[in-house]
Amino acid sequence: MSPRAKAIVEAVLVTALTTVLVMGVAKVLPEKYVATAVGFVFLAATWAFVWRKDDAFVEECGLALGGLVLPGPLPLRRVAKSVALSTLWALVAAIVVFVPFFLGFRRYWHVEGVFHFPFTEKAFANEAFGQLVIIALPEEAFYRGYVQSRLDGAMGERFRVRLFGTDVSLAIVLTSALFAAGHLATIHSPVRLAVFFPSLLFGLLRARTKGIGAGVLFHAMCNVFSETLGKGYGLY
Repeated sequence: MSPRAKAIVEAVLVTALTTVLVMGVAKVLPEKYVATAVGFVFLAATWAFVWRKDDAFVEECGLALGGLVLPGPLPLRRVAKSVALSTLWALVAAIVVFVPFFLGFRRYWHVEGVFHFPFTEKAFANEAFGQLVIIALPEEAFYRGYVQSRLDGAMGERFRVRLFGTDVSLAIVLTSALFAAGHLATIHSPVRLAVFFPSLLFGLLRARTKGIGAGVLFHAMCNVFSETLGKGYGLY
């Protein structure tokens, strides 16, 4: 088996095993602990296959987080620059996506009622923090940091295209398919497969910025926005 084939098989098998562990956690633990435990599973898998390796590999996988997770003195200037750049790209993505998503959301759910903001300030802060740290960060670290990077390294030049000024490969599509399959495996509803499409954007942000920060922020923003609309219109 060629090194490229081995990389693809490894990424798929690791994703499958991680998904099985996530499913087991979801069945065994009380519901209020599931999200946190699942986040730890993704972070543990990312540590095992990326963070415990050398600094160059961590950087290559986009998981240095501005140098935050690398040994040595904390590079405050680099961290600040990374956060600013990630925030900028996440906001650009939100500006492009959120209006059509809002219109599509109303059409899909046949919304007719009046929107009422469903959170208090404290509850909204808790929701945003949870989506960012417990959901988005672990998922992006694993899927975009490990899986996409591993698959991207296995892609030849014929599987690469130039998109919006960014060199992207089939790895984004394959990672998104695994991401969607993982969501379907944990909750057996075809609607869960819809995460394939925002996952493409998360992957594009990973490729464009060379890190996962923008994807983490945009992922959390998408979840918070969707949750706010759903609860605000009394749909769930």
